[in-house]
Amino acid sequence: MTKLTKLSKAISRAAVLTGAVTLAAPALSADRLLLKTPVAFSTSLPALGTTITWVSERLGEISDGNVKMKLYEPNKLVSPFEILDAVSTGKVNSGYALPIYWQGKIPAAPLFSAVPFGPEAPEYMAWLYRGNGLDLYQEMYDTHGYNVKVIPCAIVSPETSGWFSKPINTPQDLEGLNIRFAGLGGAVLEKLGANALQIPGGEIFGALEKGAIDATEFSQPAIDELLGFRKIAKYNYFPGWHQQATVFELLVNKDTWNDMSKSHQSMIETTCMASMTNSVAEGEAMQFPVMEKAKENGVEIRYWNDEMLTAFRNSWEEVVAEEQAKDPFFKKVWEDMSEFRKGYELWEDNGFLPR
Repeated sequence: MTKLTKLSKAISRAAVLTGAVTLAAPALSADRLLLKTPVAFSTSLPALGTTITWVSERLGEISDGNVKMKLYEPNKLVSPFEILDAVSTGKVNSGYALPIYWQGKIPAAPLFSAVPFGPEAPEYMAWLYRGNGLDLYQEMYDTHGYNVKVIPCAIVSPETSGWFSKPINTPQDLEGLNIRFAGLGGAVLEKLGANALQIPGGEIFGALEKGAIDATEFSQPAIDELLGFRKIAKYNYFPGWHQQATVFELLVNKDTWNDMSKSHQSMIETTCMASMTNSVAEGEAMQFPVMEKAKENGVEIRYWNDEMLTAFRNSWEEVVAEEQAKDPFFKKVWEDMSEFRKGYELWEDNGFLPR
């Protein structure tokens, strides 16, 4: 390091301490990063929103305040369904959402978020981090022309399979049923005669109350409890065959990402990886007390019978075959995930005790 360089750095440090903004500003702008981050879910919602709050806090701590993430509640800066486009175009430099939201634009997107009869959290993370998942995930956005860097940043436990106002014992009981259901699972239900509708979380209770829908799925028991579904629909079905795990993503504008230091990039990626662990722990710990309370309040917790699970699986196989035929990249991702899961099955069948 030259004497001139040492002198310049010393002056900059002194300027920060004395408040000499004209000298300090260049050093600060080079060292500091502000991620303006609209989120898809209210930060008050456990698991859905609290995970990104945790990330924001940790980034500030481990960077000594040099990396800050300012969160914007849904619709305060952009709507949840506009986050991908907003980050890609540079309207904002980052965003936090679910890949499943882009299903209408990118058919393969749900495979990186929630897969019917798909992997549970440990297997999902194994495919993402140690298989080809992360490379395919980034390739998906690159192939479709989105100027974003994608980072998995949370993964949550299985969802419930839905809240119903009457028992569902056979596939025929689904015919003509109006149900709020997201993602590829909705396509499965439509094959069984139901009408799957996309309704934002904040509007579901009102739709149930008015009879606009007969049933709904949304998220985990602890989150559904906050939305009050049990007050209207008393039959809560499990398992969540449509979402055994759900991956959330942090999207960063690629120009912003490329301009970052390696240190800042590493901080963000590592904090998001830590968030994957934190989110699983949070989700696993908070469900059973809520389920106990629901039973005390008259909710019937039911497990799908074999006939229903077989019907769901058979319909899913039809859906996935159709999606592969329509979209080559969906087919590419599905084949890679399936190959990984085929290998993982040997370990899963032999490595774990049966419950």
